[in-house]
Amino acid sequence: MDLFAFPPFAFLLDTTYRTLMGLSALLSPVAGAASAALAIVIITLFVRAALIPAGIAQARSEQVRMQITPRLREIQKRFRKNPERMQREMMQLYRDENTSPLAGILPALIQAPIVGLIYAVFLRSIVGNHPNDLLTEHLFGVSLGTSLVGSAGAFSVETAVVFGTLMVLMAAVAEVTRRIFRPAVPAEPDASPLASGGVQRALGFLPYLSVVFAAFVPLAAALYLAVTVTWTLGQRWVLRRRYPLE
Repeated sequence: MDLFAFPPFAFLLDTTYRTLMGLSALLSPVAGAASAALAIVIITLFVRAALIPAGIAQARSEQVRMQITPRLREIQKRFRKNPERMQREMMQLYRDENTSPLAGILPALIQAPIVGLIYAVFLRSIVGNHPNDLLTEHLFGVSLGTSLVGSAGAFSVETAVVFGTLMVLMAAVAEVTRRIFRPAVPAEPDASPLASGGVQRALGFLPYLSVVFAAFVPLAAALYLAVTVTWTLGQRWVLRRRYPLE
């Protein structure tokens, strides 16, 4: 079943296409053949700038959750034999402090459909009953609709260089993110369900998922991912200094 056969999704896809084409046309005198790629970068920056308030709310929530960890630990000890009561008390504490254990998920939820739309646009030869001219756009000789894995049969030096550069950048950002923002482990093991060593190690490698994902998506989506993870690192660094966890 093709979701984009339904009018609402088809409208979103066509709107994404027209936005990219319009911005690309505006940038063409400046960026030339790379105008579509630059349009994707600008859209990414616009989306991330619009999400700054959500990022601030996330940083505040992280700070509050760290501050209430001792109280959460006390609730867990007190109601250890009554999980239902323990859950109610913990959620009440979150409400009292105007935070949530899921705070911070909003930026990811908003960006997921945007990446999905960019991904879908560059997979289709026809969008809105007209040819997809974005598939003729390139970045340093590589079509924006090409994926690293999908080009295995027609691999080129240009493809290797462009994707390699983006993936090395994303891997470097992931490593810096892992080192700087390693989740804090509470002193007592029952303080958090995330405190086990195995879970902590798994969380430490989550930033690298974007690198893996970039190998399978069109170059346009990989470019979006590279810009957004770089922005995220810078934003988290600034906000962590403003809202320290210690």
